[in-house]
Amino acid sequence: MTFAEKLMELRRQRGWSQEELGERLGVTRQTVSKWELGSTTPEMEKLAAMGELFGVTLDELVRGGESYKVVGDGPEQKVIVVKKSRFVNGEFRSEKKVMGKPLVHINFKGKANGFLAIGLMARGVFAIGLLSMGVVTIGLLSLGVLVVGAVAALGIAVNASIAAGIFAFGGVAIGVFAFGGVAMGWLTYGGASIGVYAIGGYAHGQLAIGGYAEGIIAFGDEMSGEIELPYPITADEFRAAVESRLPNTPKFIVDLFSWFASNMSAK
Repeated sequence: MTFAEKLMELRRQRGWSQEELGERLGVTRQTVSKWELGSTTPEMEKLAAMGELFGVTLDELVRGGESYKVVGDGPEQKVIVVKKSRFVNGEFRSEKKVMGKPLVHINFKGKANGFLAIGLMARGVFAIGLLSMGVVTIGLLSLGVLVVGAVAALGIAVNASIAAGIFAFGGVAIGVFAFGGVAMGWLTYGGASIGVYAIGGYAHGQLAIGGYAEGIIAFGDEMSGEIELPYPITADEFRAAVESRLPNTPKFIVDLFSWFASNMSAK
């Protein structure tokens, strides 16, 4: 990679225009343009300023990360290329790109944005960070499709202390399918379970099974409902009650709750 190509790449990675880079270096936009076209090259003072600005060594800036040294003596003497690490000042960007982003971007001091991103704030298809956003994410605070968060997470499949998503697992879980200490949603399971269809220590819903169950149809140790189903009960008896009072209940819900009720009765 030539100096002109490297300069253009570094500038674009940071989202700067030629004019913005020029302002940071104390030169005009036209000067930056000439550098990137390869028609002129900057003096050493400007090269040093660029290295500091971009957080790269002069070898990496001028030679694409390669340096050279002489080995051997006499006729055996030869010049070899020494590869420099691309991990500079806590940051690494791979040259290979996917969908216009670095395949790997690691930045332990700030933002990371790549196909695989690891940083304080990470955004990518796969993102790991204190604050992470992407398709598959792991972080203290996370947003994505498949999400694991220590404190809070929002996504489709979620696991966190506080989780919100289609499938939510957590201390407090809010979702279509929610499982947690406190679970709220459409189908819920938890210590305190509140949903259309709820199973838990305390369960509240149209159809509720729990230690204390409250709903249109309720089954549990203690109950409050329009239809209260006493112990013991078979799966067929439970299914018949649901189909008579809540005929629009999805079949898999009827089967699931009938199985729970019959197994609770068997204990």
